[in-house]
Amino acid sequence: MCPAATQVVEALARALRLSETERGHLFRLAGLAPPGPETVPTHLTPGVQRLLDRLTGTPVAVYDATWTLLVANPPYAALMGDPSGWRGHQRNGVWRHFLGPGTRARHTAESRRAFEAALVGDLRAATARYPSDRTLRRLVAELRADSDRFAELWDSGAVGHHDAARKTIDHPHVGAVTLDCDVLTVAGSDLRIMLYTAEPGTEDAERLALLTVRGTQSLVG
Repeated sequence: MCPAATQVVEALARALRLSETERGHLFRLAGLAPPGPETVPTHLTPGVQRLLDRLTGTPVAVYDATWTLLVANPPYAALMGDPSGWRGHQRNGVWRHFLGPGTRARHTAESRRAFEAALVGDLRAATARYPSDRTLRRLVAELRADSDRFAELWDSGAVGHHDAARKTIDHPHVGAVTLDCDVLTVAGSDLRIMLYTAEPGTEDAERLALLTVRGTQSLVG
């Protein structure tokens, strides 16, 4: 299966909001076999799509089990940067942390260590659950070859987990914004939903509202 063609069909299926059956039919129309159970799920369930539709004022992004970004709503793009131009491994959060530009989120030395251990642990678990996923194997091989830190953590068997956390985002227009970051796992589809929220009535809530409106307008215009 051609990875590029698969990604195009998968993106089209998400844009059309196809059901699992309709998605499989689209793959076959394109001359491709639908992804099997041993490859990383990337299908947005109807429930997840409805959740995105309702959280129009909250920064929300959906990732697959390898931390590859599937979809981000306009408030998330305004907060963390517009991902619409990212391609291939650029859309993967693990790759962006170890080999790419990182994110706007601040880290202390301690939080960075915990975050890296969680990322590597998630990727190792994904390789065990989806042994036939060639894109995942290529990602891990590239990270091990090009990032000494990733290779060290991978070879040491580092494990970690993602906890709800307070994160400070350094935004280029409104400055530092401290928000609650929660990661929800969708049972049965192995998707991760990341949400950023602010305590109502605070300065951070005002800044989040400002950058959301400003960023959404720039994305549309």
